[in-house]
Amino acid sequence: MSAKEKTLIVIAGPTAVGKTALSIEWAKKLNTCILSADSRQFYKEMKIGTAAPSESELKEVKHHFIAHLSIHDYYNVSMYEIQALEILKQAFKTNDYVIVCGGSGLYIDAISYGIDTLPDPDPVLRKQLTELHLKEGTDDLLRQLKELDPEFYEIVDINNPKRILRALEVCIQTNQTYTSLRKNQQKKRDFSIVKYCLSLPRETLYQRINRRTDQMITDGLLNEAKTLYPFKHLNALNTVGYKELFNFIDGKYSLEESIEKIKTNTRRYAKRQITWFKRDKTYQSISPQELRNKYLS
Repeated sequence: MSAKEKTLIVIAGPTAVGKTALSIEWAKKLNTCILSADSRQFYKEMKIGTAAPSESELKEVKHHFIAHLSIHDYYNVSMYEIQALEILKQAFKTNDYVIVCGGSGLYIDAISYGIDTLPDPDPVLRKQLTELHLKEGTDDLLRQLKELDPEFYEIVDINNPKRILRALEVCIQTNQTYTSLRKNQQKKRDFSIVKYCLSLPRETLYQRINRRTDQMITDGLLNEAKTLYPFKHLNALNTVGYKELFNFIDGKYSLEESIEKIKTNTRRYAKRQITWFKRDKTYQSISPQELRNKYLS
């Protein structure tokens, strides 16, 4: 890579593929900072269940968008875009390269392409859909979304009801697919972007997911979930690793069953992440070791 222009290096991929360790290695070599694009790691109360960088890792390299919010804070991808671009503007004054690391494709797209202009939500429709979600859960919302926009249904994070609700209300309001409205003209960026999507054989990735889940339990994920249980209704906590343990606390499953469900749901989440990144042909698919050999050896 040439240093003639400012370059944003994106390290993306499914959960547990090894993004954090590799991004820290590369950032140290380039003497630069890292912007997280993992929307679950934004919340300071959710350290163990989101596999956030450790305190020692955070000391090694300056990170942005790690534990900068509370689960009680309002936040959205548009706010992220604005804040990330301002950080990049400052970082590029002293660095030719900056790294973005994460598995939340929508947030990487926000930095890369900008956020599409969508209609303001209809308060009546939002109230109806919110009440439906509270009464029936996400299953009925997903069924409607599959009918109205099957393309977005295939890539949406099914553990993020806020995103499902937003896509569905846009479809209903506009009588168009959410997918079609997300394909507006890209915003111009004054830096180049190089994207890598880390990949591993499926069985290897699934083994890493299973081992990491067991390690999270050892590290105290259950106690973290118990602390957060009073706030389980918040959108930030409707995510893999927490909702399964909330069901254990509620007596719906045994602890062993809940742990197995975390592993299963994490594997499903990883599959949807892979589908998201595959749709964008600007990513170079590469294994973590291949990337290390190419730039870090």
